[in-house]
Amino acid sequence: MDPRRRKATRSASTVGAAAPEVLAHAVKGPRAELSEPSAAPRAARPPTQKCGPAGAAGSRRKKSALGSPGRRQVRAPPAADEVEGQRVSAAKQEPPAAPRPPLARTRSRREGGERSSREPRAVSELAGGLGLGLGPLLPASSFRQERPAPGAWKPRLVLEKLRLRRQEISEAAEVVNRVVDYLSRRLQSYESEFRGVSLLRTGSYYEHVKISAPNEFDIMFKLEVPRIQLEEYCKTGAYYFVKFKRNPKGNPLSQFLEDEKLSASKMLSKFRKIIKEEIKNIQATDIIMEKKKRGSPAITLLIRKPKEISVDIILALESKSSWPASTQEGLPISHWLGTKVKTNLRRQPFYLVPKHAKEGNYFQEETWRLSFSHIEKDLLKSHGQSKTCCESDGVKCCRKDCLKLMKYLLEQLKTKFGNRKELDKFCSYHVKTAFFHVCTQDPQDSQWQAKDLELCFDNCVTYFLHCLKKEQLNHYFIPEFNLFSRDQIDKISKEFLLQQIEYERNNGFPVFHEF
Repeated sequence: MDPRRRKATRSASTVGAAAPEVLAHAVKGPRAELSEPSAAPRAARPPTQKCGPAGAAGSRRKKSALGSPGRRQVRAPPAADEVEGQRVSAAKQEPPAAPRPPLARTRSRREGGERSSREPRAVSELAGGLGLGLGPLLPASSFRQERPAPGAWKPRLVLEKLRLRRQEISEAAEVVNRVVDYLSRRLQSYESEFRGVSLLRTGSYYEHVKISAPNEFDIMFKLEVPRIQLEEYCKTGAYYFVKFKRNPKGNPLSQFLEDEKLSASKMLSKFRKIIKEEIKNIQATDIIMEKKKRGSPAITLLIRKPKEISVDIILALESKSSWPASTQEGLPISHWLGTKVKTNLRRQPFYLVPKHAKEGNYFQEETWRLSFSHIEKDLLKSHGQSKTCCESDGVKCCRKDCLKLMKYLLEQLKTKFGNRKELDKFCSYHVKTAFFHVCTQDPQDSQWQAKDLELCFDNCVTYFLHCLKKEQLNHYFIPEFNLFSRDQIDKISKEFLLQQIEYERNNGFPVFHEF
């Protein structure tokens, strides 16, 4: 053989032997990035099976197929028709004959900079991270066709519109503090059952997530009740009858007992009567008490001058004993804020508010509902894994901004469809609960970088839509209590809200600019 020909043959064989290694390296690069195991705890993800009535414990979600240990299968996010319940059942689809190609990037690293390296994580979190159980993998293009291009709406401009002005805050706080401090002094001066009350300021204003205007405040008047015994109502985990372990003579609350149970309706009625009389004596303020809302624990005062401000006053029983057993698996913040923080929070008191359990079209007026609004305020105050998150010398995250946008989305939809009853039962607490679950699912500060606000907000919207579709939103502190069960909110209302949010999402949220 010609020596030159023999040399060419050896060169070709050498290249052929090296080719598999080169190809393997080319495949393993993006694959390793796409299948990076999620750090989010699975407990916070919504179960795929629907729960029965509020009295029934939620079904446990079956484990999804994750492939080999340590690797998570990347699924494309659900298209709009999937969220609306039109997705073909996975059982009817043929399994793919061959592995699917890697998900296509929308931008190159040169074009996208740091953001491009984050896109595979976003797809992973929206699909596997949310525990959506999406079935066979979908092409990324089927998802992106339904969405406006990135940057089609400007979340920072919306947030600027929602930002409270310092002068407005100062003026509103001065009026509210004057009213609340007066009521507190008067209640403590009474020779009555409410003499031991003290203030507990909760709600969105004090959590620093109030939007638009400082025109709504929530105030708790807490009253310590030692040595109480709780009797769970209908296995709800959230509603209880309250009894005293001992009922010595002279207990100021004994007049509110009904068959040895502390009557929530009797106690709230007396408290409401005292407040109604006292607001007549507040000088230089035009203030009225709004009509009692059925089933609501709040006494709503409307300050009409100098500015119109709504103040919800809530009577709360404070118990310093251990939290009820129904909360044992709740507050899943160990991977987010740490086990020490969780332990310290669970050592705080819990509260019971006179919220009546619903029985069909009626209410059980003697029940009390658990309240953890003070813990929620702590979670929002210390929301980052880093202790300096969002402090003046710390790195800024977008957690609170996402919550504000979610609240504003619901608020704007309720304004837009003010004459429709479908949205009446939805409130900001549903949005906040879903938000806490997303924080549990995405515990790292790096998953909430300020520059990724639009992506993080979309994660929150995706989670909320999934909860609406599955009719399952577990209470953050009482996992067995489903806030979206049909005895809480009917299916038609949930479908209506789901459709409206999907429309907004697919069109760049026009409702943010309509009112």
